[in-house]
Formats: sequence, C-alpha cells, structure tokens
Amino acid sequence: MSGMLTSLWLYRHFILSSSRNELVTRFARSKLGGGWMLINPLAQVAIYALILSNVLSAKLPGIESKYGYAIYLMAGLLAWTLFSDITNRCLNLFVEQSHLMKKVNFPYIALPAIVVGSNLINNFLLFISMAGIFLLLGHHFSLVMLWLIPLTLLLTAFALGLGLVLGVINVFVRDVGQAVPIILQMWFWFTPIVYPVNIIPEVYRNGLNFNPMYHFAMAYQEVIVYGRSPDFQAILFIGALAVLLLFVSLFLFRRSSEEMMDVL
Repeated sequence: MSGMLTSLWLYRHFILSSSRNELVTRFARSKLGGGWMLINPLAQVAIYALILSNVLSAKLPGIESKYGYAIYLMAGLLAWTLFSDITNRCLNLFVEQSHLMKKVNFPYIALPAIVVGSNLINNFLLFISMAGIFLLLGHHFSLVMLWLIPLTLLLTAFALGLGLVLGVINVFVRDVGQAVPIILQMWFWFTPIVYPVNIIPEVYRNGLNFNPMYHFAMAYQEVIVYGRSPDFQAILFIGALAVLLLFVSLFLFRRSSEEMMDVL
C-alpha cells in the first residue's frame, strides 16, 4: 500500500496533467466543449422533471416548493453520476489502455487515479451548474453543504473500489464488461433517485438498507434538499464499506498486475 502511495506522489504531475488532458481531448473538436459534460445529466433532470414532477411533487415529504422534485432529482443524480462514471471508466480501463501499459514504463495505479481526477473535476462542474439552477429556483444553501466534501470522498472511494475489482476481473472474463452496464442500469432504478422512498411499500423498504447507493443518494438529498446533516449511522456504514472495498480492490490489483499484463 505504501508503495502505491509513493508512486502516486512521484507521478502526481503526470496524473494531474493526464486528468486535464483527458477532459480537453474528449471535447477537442466540439464547439460546446466541456459543456457536454453538463448537458447530459441536466437533460435527464429536465425530462424526468417534466414527466414526473406533477405526479410526485405531492409525495415528497417536507418539500413545499413547486420545484422540489427537480431539486430532489438533481441531488440524487449528482451522487449517481459520480458513482457510475468512475465505475464504468474503471471497468474497461485496463483493456482500453493495454497498449500504453505495454509501451510506457509507469505505475499502473496512475490509470485509475487519472480516472478519479477527471471525474471529480466533471462532478464539481456539474455541482456548480446545479447550484446555479438551485439559486434561480429560490433554493438556498447553508453550512450543512460542507457535508458534501466527506460524502464525495467516500463515494469516490466506493466507486473506485468497485470499479477496480470489476476492471481486474474484466481483463480475465470479458463478459463482465458487457454485464455490468446492464446491472448498473437496474441498480439505478432500484435506488430512490427518480422516485421518493416513501412510495415504496413498507414491506420492501427494509431491503433498501442493503443498497449502498441508497445511503449515498439519501445523504446527498438530506444535505442538498432538506439542509440537514445526513444520518450518522448511515455514514459509518457506507464509510466502512467504501474503505474496505477500496483496500480489497487495491490488494487484488497489486496481486493481479503481472497476470493482467500476460493476458493483455
């Protein structure tokens, strides 16, 4: 573990410049540039809000604003977008970058670090744009918003841990790369983001406790929508899970690095 941290520090300039270049290259010939990073999730919010806001606005407890559903939806999507982007990028990372891993001598742990860097920048820009929309809709913020910093770090650790595990397995079993996007799509709909948790029948609601993204989405919604601190027990649960998963993934990555190069 200490060796990985040392490598990340020694190659920090490479990681930072690569994270920036990845964002620049992705929209190099686009007239809107990085604006496309924001258009997609905001378009999703607009579509869901137009279709479902009248149906669900009355079922959001504690929200009186007519824009309450849109704000609730954006808060959940902010968490889900960071999670799904990091997980999906790590899923095919080693397969896509195999040519670079074979030709250039650098610590392979830098690749997921670059993914994390670029997606954190993307998520921050998305948050800024959403915050501007919140203010236009008359939704105000408080110091409780500072909870988003540890929540983002924990969510990043969870997504990176899961993404690395899946990325390593995908090198050896390519079916994983085909199955995971389908599973993530189902996972999204089993997480109360588009709909509030109170519309789920009580008999099934306890099952949500086994969904880590439910706790992350709920924590983001508590902070952004209601201006309340997230549930401390939920934070302990998802925090412990994120750290454990990250350590497991780094151990698996370290043990499998040489075998991955043979397969790739």
